[in-house]
Amino acid sequence: MSSNNQETSVRNNLIGNGTTIKGEIIANGDIRVDGTIMGTVKSTGKIVIGQQGVIEGDIICNSADISGRVKGTVRVDELTSLKSTSRMEVELYTKQLFIEVGAIFTGKCDMSQQVAEAPKK
Repeated sequence: MSSNNQETSVRNNLIGNGTTIKGEIIANGDIRVDGTIMGTVKSTGKIVIGQQGVIEGDIICNSADISGRVKGTVRVDELTSLKSTSRMEVELYTKQLFIEVGAIFTGKCDMSQQVAEAPKK
């Protein structure tokens, strides 16, 4: 495989169930979280939080598909999708929002401005 093909391939990262990470995660590609992250998660791609997944901290990504629990500030460039099992206590900045029946959302949602312009803490 040439180095050019490696650079353009999709990068997937998995935080497995039973794993806890404290700190900052920065990824060029998609991230799936089935474990627990206490800190900031930044991705140029999509962040998927499974039903057992927990993030307590800031999330910054292109798109998010959430089935687990999130507490913090979330900045999504495109679509944020909250599945029926999701539990959110957040300040959310997103371009588009989809919420399934059964999802719990507590907090603030701002869809009025570009995510890049959202106030930083």
